Amino acid sequence: MASPEKKHIQVVAAAIFQGDAIFCFKKGADKFPYLSKKFEFPGGKINGKEKKEVALSREIKEELDVEIVVKEEILTVDHVYPDFSLTMTCFRCNAEHSKFKLNEHLEVKLVHVSKLLELEWLAADLPIVQKIMEMHGG
Repeated sequence: MASPEKKHIQVVAAAIFQGDAIFCFKKGADKFPYLSKKFEFPGGKINGKEKKEVALSREIKEELDVEIVVKEEILTVDHVYPDFSLTMTCFRCNAEHSKFKLNEHLEVKLVHVSKLLELEWLAADLPIVQKIMEMHGG
């Protein structure tokens, strides 16, 4: 008997820049230990036929209580975790302010692009970190 298909989700993420630094968000505990307490680019699921940019603005408003300006796409990543798979599109963004309300995260750090790999990132976010560092000559 075939094993059931892993759930596949479409998500969007925000690399929120301030100059040559990015706001990095540490997740709280998760039902999957490999997702707990690691850094990520915030965002979430796309609802139905929602445009990616609209979904991202909505998710960031829900998670961080801040309005963002969604700029160009940085990278789309396909990643398979042990319990599900995802397609994540990350956009370069700017926030109206940096007074984030951490509804789902433990902490936020403003990290210079050259220092991003010093954090412990979720596996799906790592290719985006590497792409950003390449784009900035890191």
